Amino acid sequence: MLETFRVLINMGTLHRLLPLWLVGMAVFIFAFSPWFLVALAYGMVLQFLTEYVMHRFIYHREPPTEQSTFNALYRAHISHHEFPTDAEFFTGDDHWYAVRFALISFAIHTAVLWPFVGLTAAAALTAVALFVGSISAFTFYEYCHTLAHLKVKKGWFGQKITQSHLIHHFQDHDATFHVSFGMGWIDSIFGTRYDQETAKARYDRETILSLGMDPEDLRLVTARKAFGISKLPRGRQA
Repeated sequence: MLETFRVLINMGTLHRLLPLWLVGMAVFIFAFSPWFLVALAYGMVLQFLTEYVMHRFIYHREPPTEQSTFNALYRAHISHHEFPTDAEFFTGDDHWYAVRFALISFAIHTAVLWPFVGLTAAAALTAVALFVGSISAFTFYEYCHTLAHLKVKKGWFGQKITQSHLIHHFQDHDATFHVSFGMGWIDSIFGTRYDQETAKARYDRETILSLGMDPEDLRLVTARKAFGISKLPRGRQA
């Protein structure tokens, strides 16, 4: 538990999101409305869906052929699959991305609500939904994800998260895209729930850690060099 929190408190993305979360909490406390509870639930569900969509359709998209674009994807996610126990690769290196995403989402949601409830109420509801609800859900995701990968003593909760998520890493990287505890229903809705027979048919020991790519693909080799990675993925050591 403590080791998991040590990793979390050093995450640059969470550092940068904290001021937005504090702003949202101030609105929630000092301008409270029962509608804020609905906004909180909306923000959380929205984040859990965003977690799935980004993981499946952005991080697991067809590997780019242009090297600089591939390098960005490698640092954002492929490196994490190749080195799943290395905390350096638990998150991407663009720690401002989540802040930009939150602010753009805030502007869009406020603009949509403005004609119906007025600017002040629209901004307040959006701040609670995104800055409190979504950021809290995102922090929970980071906690679940970190706990799943760390080699620490785990109770029932940690074991369930680990068993679910490591299926994605070591058995079928085209399934089980949810990470947060209790969000398996999202994979069920979108048809990516883990199926043992399907996983067996798709499994390739040589490429499982590199998301289906040849581990010696020039793009992977070049990306590793670009980020100063001299080691090879587990099972590929010379």
